[in-house]
Amino acid sequence: MQAIRLLPRLLLALLVLAAPSAFPHDLEQVKQAGVLRHLGVPYAHFVANYTTPNGPQAEGFDVDLMQGFARYIGVDYQYVPTSWRTAFGQLTGIGTWLEKGELVIGPPQPIEGDVIANGVTILPWRKQLVAFSRPYFPSAVWLVARSDSPMSPIEPSGNRSQDIALVKSEMAHHTVLAMKYSCLDPDLYQLRQTQARLVFPIQERQLNEMVPAIMNKDAESTLLDVADTLIALEKWPGEIKVIGPVSEPQEMGVAFRKDAPALRHAFDQYLDSIIADGTYQALAEKHFPSVFYFFPEFFDNL
Repeated sequence: MQAIRLLPRLLLALLVLAAPSAFPHDLEQVKQAGVLRHLGVPYAHFVANYTTPNGPQAEGFDVDLMQGFARYIGVDYQYVPTSWRTAFGQLTGIGTWLEKGELVIGPPQPIEGDVIANGVTILPWRKQLVAFSRPYFPSAVWLVARSDSPMSPIEPSGNRSQDIALVKSEMAHHTVLAMKYSCLDPDLYQLRQTQARLVFPIQERQLNEMVPAIMNKDAESTLLDVADTLIALEKWPGEIKVIGPVSEPQEMGVAFRKDAPALRHAFDQYLDSIIADGTYQALAEKHFPSVFYFFPEFFDNL
C-alpha cells in the first residue's frame, strides 16, 4: 500500500511563517475588516457560482451556512471563487496540493480568504495545512457506473474494508474516471495498485460533471462522493448504479488557517446554535433531502 507522504511538522511550521502574511488574521481582524471572505469551489449543492455585473455570486448549502456565520459575528459576507488546486494556497498563503500521493509545495501566493467551505472532506494531508471545524456533514467515496456496465454492485458484507476490497477487484480492467487535487484523487485510496484503467479529465472539471462525463462515455465508471451520488441518482434514475464504497466513512468540515483559532471556535459555537434551533436541519433538508436516510447515525450524533 502506497502511503501518502506527510510533511514534517517543523518544516510545515516554517513554511507557514514564510507565507506572504505571517500576521494573524483571526476573529478580531475579520471583525475589523468588516467582511468574512468565503473561498468556495463549485461543488454539488454546497456551492454553485455565477457571474453578475456586481462580481461573482454563489448559492448553496455552504453559502447559506457562511452567510449565517457572517451575520453571527456581525460582518458582511463575500464569496471568493476558487478551485480544488488553489483553494488551500489562497487560504494559507502556501501553494500546496497532492500529486501522486505526495504533498507538493508550490510558490507563495496572496491570502484571499478566511475560510474554505464547499463540502471539504477532512483528509490527513489537508489537516497538515489547515485547522478544521468540527465535522458538519457526512461523506464517503463510492464507485458509480453506467447502468449498461458489466460491473455489478457488491453485496454488502457488514465489513467496510472487505467491501472496499471487493469494489477494487470489481473495477479491474475497467475505465474509472478520477480527479486529482480533490477527494476523488485515486492516490488517496491506492487505486493505482489495482488493475483499473484510470482516466483523468483533459481540462479541469467540477465534481458535478463526473456523471455527465461517464454518460458521454468518457469512461465506464467514476469515483464519486456521497453528495454528488445522491444528486446523480435523482437526476439520472435507472441510468447509473452504485457499485460500492471506495473509502471508509468520511466527514466534512470548514477549513480555517491554523493561526485563526478564535474564528474557528466562533464557527463551532455558531454551528452548535443552529443545530439547537433547527436552522441546520432546515438547510440540510433544503439542499440534500435524502441524506438523512443514508446517514442517520451521523445526524443523530451531530
